[in-house]
Amino acid sequence: MADGSVERSFSASADEAWAAVGDFGGIDQLFPDLESFRLEGDDRILGMFGMEIRERLISRDDAAKHLVYSIVEGVPLESHEGRITVTAEGSGSKVTWAFTVTPDEMAPLMEGTYVGALDALEKHLSA
Repeated sequence: MADGSVERSFSASADEAWAAVGDFGGIDQLFPDLESFRLEGDDRILGMFGMEIRERLISRDDAAKHLVYSIVEGVPLESHEGRITVTAEGSGSKVTWAFTVTPDEMAPLMEGTYVGALDALEKHLSA
C-alpha cells in the first residue's frame, strides 16, 4: 500500500475551491476534457484514457471541506482511496489531494493524475 499527496495554493477562497472540488457529481464541469461522464447513485463513471472508471463517494463533509472516494472499477487496482481537503489560507485556499493505493506501482500514476486535476482546478478557478 502506497500513500501520497499533492497540494496547491489558490487565490480563490476556500468556499470557491470547495464548490468546485467538493461537488462529486459536478466533476465534468471541472474537467471538460472527459470523454464521458455519468452518475449512478453514489458512483460517478468517468470516460478517460480510453477507459471507463467507476468512482464511489465514501463521505463528504461540507463543514470540514473534506471528501473521500474510492476507485472501484476500471483501473487495475487492488484498492484505492482518494481524499480531497480544502483549507483556508489567508484570503485564498489550499487544496490537498491525498491517496492510498495498492499496488504500490500505481502511486506515480495517481500522483500525476492528481497534479493534472489541480492544474484543471487552477484553470477553472481563474476563468
